[in-house]
Amino acid sequence: MMASLKELCGGLPLSPLPANRGRDPSVPHAPVRTPNLTPEEKRLALQNALRYFPPALHGTLAPEFAQELREYGHIYMYRFCPTLRMRAYPINQYPCETRHAAAIMHMIMNNLDPDVAQIRTETTMLLFHNVCVCVQFWLVFHYLSTMSEEQTLVMYSGHPLGLFPSLPSSPRCVITNGMVIPNYSSRENYERMFALGITMYGQMTAGSYCYIGPQGIVHGTMLTVLNAGRRYLGTSDLRGCVFVTSGLGGMSGAQAKAAVIAGCVGVIAEVDEVPLQKRYEQGWLMEVTKDLDNCIQRIREARRAKMALSLGYHGNVVDLWERLWQEYERTGELLVDLGSDQTSLHNPFSGGYYPVQLNVSQANQLMHTDPLRFRTIVHESLRRQVAAINKLSEEGMFFWDYGNAFLLEAKRAGAEVEKSGGGATEFKYPSYVQHIMGDIFSLGFGPFRWVCTSGNPADLVQTDDIATAVLEEISATVNERVRQQYSDNIHWIREAAKHNMSPVVISRDHHDVSGTDSPFRETSNIYDGSAFCADMAVQNIIGDAFRGATWVALHNGGGVGWGEVMNGGFGLVLDGSEEAGKRARMMLNWDVSNGVARRCWSGNANAYETIQLTMQNQRELRVTMPYRIQDNHVVDQALRKYN
Repeated sequence: MMASLKELCGGLPLSPLPANRGRDPSVPHAPVRTPNLTPEEKRLALQNALRYFPPALHGTLAPEFAQELREYGHIYMYRFCPTLRMRAYPINQYPCETRHAAAIMHMIMNNLDPDVAQIRTETTMLLFHNVCVCVQFWLVFHYLSTMSEEQTLVMYSGHPLGLFPSLPSSPRCVITNGMVIPNYSSRENYERMFALGITMYGQMTAGSYCYIGPQGIVHGTMLTVLNAGRRYLGTSDLRGCVFVTSGLGGMSGAQAKAAVIAGCVGVIAEVDEVPLQKRYEQGWLMEVTKDLDNCIQRIREARRAKMALSLGYHGNVVDLWERLWQEYERTGELLVDLGSDQTSLHNPFSGGYYPVQLNVSQANQLMHTDPLRFRTIVHESLRRQVAAINKLSEEGMFFWDYGNAFLLEAKRAGAEVEKSGGGATEFKYPSYVQHIMGDIFSLGFGPFRWVCTSGNPADLVQTDDIATAVLEEISATVNERVRQQYSDNIHWIREAAKHNMSPVVISRDHHDVSGTDSPFRETSNIYDGSAFCADMAVQNIIGDAFRGATWVALHNGGGVGWGEVMNGGFGLVLDGSEEAGKRARMMLNWDVSNGVARRCWSGNANAYETIQLTMQNQRELRVTMPYRIQDNHVVDQALRKYN
């Protein structure tokens, strides 16, 4: 057993080599991948892994690395997996030259805490390479432990390129993940590059060291459910309303807690018993059932009692949707008011979606042994799921896409989700950004997060009190529409504490105003044709970097799939100093105003009003404002003349 954090920061343990314990069968792992490498590519993957070690060790390591590549589709280097208990140790325990470096280490360790990470070893992949992950972990901690305030750690898709001289005002770490030339950013190329150890899928927050498990998205999910009730049901009182969805994994697990905080009945289907049981033991789920009859009975009872309930159904969501339709046909009673889906359909054929025709073990085997057959079965399952959702929607249920590429993949599967006359980002059902969160983003609101690096619950309470007081002060000076958003955020802070939430490093889910260009999610309500452009996310991290961020990150692929999105993220250490306050004011103003200005230019009325008010309060801010087309006949006549 490793003795201390100090040993973890000492560099790669090469003399002697640690014992090769292999893959631990007692913990969850991602499904085996099938990269279909050529013999020459397999050789290249092995060479890429061995370059981290002196030649004297190649004879020992090459055979085991080749075995891992053959058995798992990756070289994980399990021999070098740290044995230290992974958790966010208090910031003053890390052996560092600078507190900023210690904060980064704290956040990395929090990412890997088994209570936070869905699959710890594979979550390490989201921090470092999907090949050589364990070795890169050791190197990163060694670099961070020796870093000064005049150095920056540069990370290339998980690979620590090294420490480079920089200014004290510069970020201490700059991260890029999956920066592939656009024409080569396809799923097929990803699988190959992934196995070669030359790129990685950074997700939205793990790759920027800001992942805090499902609690990281409870805030945004609660806001989504509350505002869905206001838009679709005409009420903020969701007692007795039923919200049906799927997924209890690393991010989708937030749905259970968010439903209860919003006051409704949340029914969440999950095929994998491990995350379902984990959420139940953590208190995120109030009840669990494997029986559909019992599930339907509890829905009816909770509706009548108008109780807040999170009910986990251990089974496939397709079975649940079809049963809800059968109940409507049999009784005329619509048992669901709101519906969505949070299965990982950005990764539908490698464990992100489990088709109803197969159990989990059958699916895991088939996706490896017969990928084409598995793809066909996934498409059949998606068509069945959409058919049931369509029928329930026709009877009054309101469904939205949660930005997980559900409707995009359903369309590719041939399901009936197309919107007649719709644009490239529009489907039969709206995304949660198009109908719910988009206008909130345009007002300058998005879900931020803060992490109390002392590990002291009393400090967390104090930060909650400070945030609440500031929001209450601001809310007294704004109009009613904006005040509602402040009230929702104050509600979130107060209720989060009651529900044992445990989140000072400040960051955000990249799902927000400025950080993400994602045409099927965060920017799906951009209608000027620029939804597929990524200038906003790229500009966001550049601007954050020279305005005071402690670290910045840019990812390809997070949330909705490789090649479908660009995410920009940051971490900002707040230590109470005057310098930290200056950085926060400068950086956070840019981080929000960038996105609001872009949304204003695209024609969003909320953003237009918000950025005008912001310019009045900030003399240095000057934004190019769009002129509105007052007479569309002018456009029509011009086109007719020259068509």
